Amino acid sequence: MGTQKYLKTLKFGNAQKSNQMPLSSPSVMSSLVTVTKVKTLQKMKNITQTATSCQHILLPTTFLYNSEAFFAHCAFIQFHSIARKGHTYPNPNMPTTQTHVLAYPFPSSGHVIPLLDLAKRLVSRGVHVTVLVTPSTQLLVPTNYSPLLQTLLLPAPQFPNPNQNRLVAMVTFMRHQHYPILLEWARAHPLPPSAILSDFFLGWTHNLASDLHVPRMIFSPSGAFGLSISFSLWRDLPQNDNPEDPNSVVSFPNLPNSPVYPWWQISHHFKENKRGGPEWEFHRENMLLNLDAWGVVFNTFTELERVYLDHVKKELGHGRVWAVGPVLPLEDGSTGPEVDRGGSITVSCHDLMNWLDSQPNGSVVYVCFGSRTFLTSAQMDVLTRALELSGVHFILSVRGPDERHVALDQGAIPSEFVDRVRGRGFIIEGWAPQLVILSHRAVGAFLTHCGWNSVLEGLASGVVMLTWPMGADQFTNSKLLVDQLGVAVRAAEGTEKVPEPTELAKRIEESLGRTKERVRAEELRDAALGAVKKDGSSHKQLDALVKQLNELKNEQVAI
Repeated sequence: MGTQKYLKTLKFGNAQKSNQMPLSSPSVMSSLVTVTKVKTLQKMKNITQTATSCQHILLPTTFLYNSEAFFAHCAFIQFHSIARKGHTYPNPNMPTTQTHVLAYPFPSSGHVIPLLDLAKRLVSRGVHVTVLVTPSTQLLVPTNYSPLLQTLLLPAPQFPNPNQNRLVAMVTFMRHQHYPILLEWARAHPLPPSAILSDFFLGWTHNLASDLHVPRMIFSPSGAFGLSISFSLWRDLPQNDNPEDPNSVVSFPNLPNSPVYPWWQISHHFKENKRGGPEWEFHRENMLLNLDAWGVVFNTFTELERVYLDHVKKELGHGRVWAVGPVLPLEDGSTGPEVDRGGSITVSCHDLMNWLDSQPNGSVVYVCFGSRTFLTSAQMDVLTRALELSGVHFILSVRGPDERHVALDQGAIPSEFVDRVRGRGFIIEGWAPQLVILSHRAVGAFLTHCGWNSVLEGLASGVVMLTWPMGADQFTNSKLLVDQLGVAVRAAEGTEKVPEPTELAKRIEESLGRTKERVRAEELRDAALGAVKKDGSSHKQLDALVKQLNELKNEQVAI
């Protein structure tokens, strides 16, 4: 494919519509291709062509196999980076001294949403942020939010080997396919990134940062306690002398409070892969690269995890650890979240809000297990029977059917249950506006899987939490909420510890009372909201982070 032919195939994406790029000045684009080839990007300062601004730039795979197409693509990126709508280069709103952060989330909504929330906070402080997205996550980014918030659309991860672990396959694809794209994009950009902020699943971006001579910061979608467990697990490699016994105890004596876990609660990446095997080594290498990061940004707040934040600083050997959360759309100490934040609601928002408005204060239990968890048939049976027996008003949100799980034991909500609880139960199959629900005055308790995003949303809303962790960092988060903070009640654990429906019903009913957990929930709500206010701990730490990033722009950082 020739240069001009390729240029005509380029498209820029938009959440509303994708159109072919209107190449009104092919001669200008051709000159940019030439400039790109000879690496004399300084010549671009003479270009004064105005162009329509774009937010999402599509990266086709064509250029990976064709050098002319590749050079044309780099020129396309440069052209749209420097020629903003209504402006000529140099753009007065994007000075070359401006800090530019490349934000790279793992392409899953639970990882993208909090990093995007953080990106908005950075933008509000004058930082230019480019968020890397894939076709499955690009619609999570609002269009026309700010000229300082841009996205770069990368190829979707592919899974050529069905026998390979899905996480390993995704990260391997991203490392092999995204790495060269990002290397050339950053080198060609008129405002190159001065730092990389990437998900802790993407340890390989430490090498990308080294190649670009910029620091890499981890963004942890887990709390400081959860990440401390992961660091210790993969660095210290605790042994289990009796792996056949799922209740064998694994201890972490070097962590604050010396937590212990039964073997079945340890990360399946650690215990189920052969020690020293390729997938096991893959996860270990990723975590060890995270230990070498220049800094860590946590979506948490000091008042919540002070001892673990101090522990992470000690483990890393420096103080470049920032607690800037909760990075939720909280305004002036109250929740004012968007209904469609993170996805499209699958029920009538009008009906949902009317139903909530009709309920007394603190009388509703919200039940949700996150965007990725499926309940087994046995778990669903216990849950629905308990909700029916409890007599409480509730909202039950569960994942919709997924073709990747048809062969598994995926529990469905019984139709007769829906009929029996009609009026006092509101059922949502698919995406639910969780923060909108939790922040409503009628909601008093939250039965949760303890994913970290859900934990923070529950804390910021001041509801009592009933914990039912399923995997990953959720057992650690439950331990933090129940045993250390006293803000939650343990309802169940995975498939191994599921109470009888009558016992779970009792816990659900009692969660709406004026318990010691409710008093503690209200205290932590005030702490969470206070942390993000002006002069709050997270507000100050975010300011300190931006200050340090701005200083990095003007100095060479030793990676």
